[in-house]
Amino acid sequence: MALDKRPARVAAMFDAIAARYDLLNHLLSAGIDRHWRTVAIRSLRLTGRERVVDVCAGTGDVALAAVSAAPGAARVVGVDFSAEMLRLGGAKVRARGEGGRVLLVHGDATRLPLPDASMDAATAAFGIRNVERPELALAEMRRVLKPGGRLAILEFSIPASPLVRAVYLPYFRHVLPRVGRLVSGHGSAYTYLPVSVGSFIAPEAMLDHLRACGFRQASARPLSWGIVTLYTAEA
Repeated sequence: MALDKRPARVAAMFDAIAARYDLLNHLLSAGIDRHWRTVAIRSLRLTGRERVVDVCAGTGDVALAAVSAAPGAARVVGVDFSAEMLRLGGAKVRARGEGGRVLLVHGDATRLPLPDASMDAATAAFGIRNVERPELALAEMRRVLKPGGRLAILEFSIPASPLVRAVYLPYFRHVLPRVGRLVSGHGSAYTYLPVSVGSFIAPEAMLDHLRACGFRQASARPLSWGIVTLYTAEA
């Protein structure tokens, strides 16, 4: 399929699958997605005082993980351009009694509605590859971070090991889209997923983008045999 990352198109796609998004995340990853978020939040080395921005916040799982960690963030602002994902995320936040610490707002990853140097940490989980110009989103995350602020980005990746690729890629390219279509009822969203991952920049190129935006100590850590990469850096 042709990869169309125009913001309106991608937002509409996520609006359409929002109701089954959390279920499919847990189902298709066999629950490992919770571990990935835990590792990302742990990498921020939170002390309980930080203000965190979560970019491409979706239904708020990363934001909730950040405030429920021990110690957790003092406050999280989640930004996403899918109104339906935010609506469902807001319901989760209220159900968990975290409305005082988690704020989910409608916005663009390339134009974050936050002042310069106003946040202590920034996160993004499985959303940067959906941004039409990811380098602009990275630059925005750098802009809103205070000096020394920490960054953690989770993104799908293609495993480096030929053996892991031989096992994983048939599932990722063929089984996952079929299950996704069946459960979500959406014809193209879970076909878009493997195409978007396959066309996303390699880890070294991602690190180059982070450095070009002014981040220091940028690193890429493979998780789960390389099907996911955790990128960390400091402002």
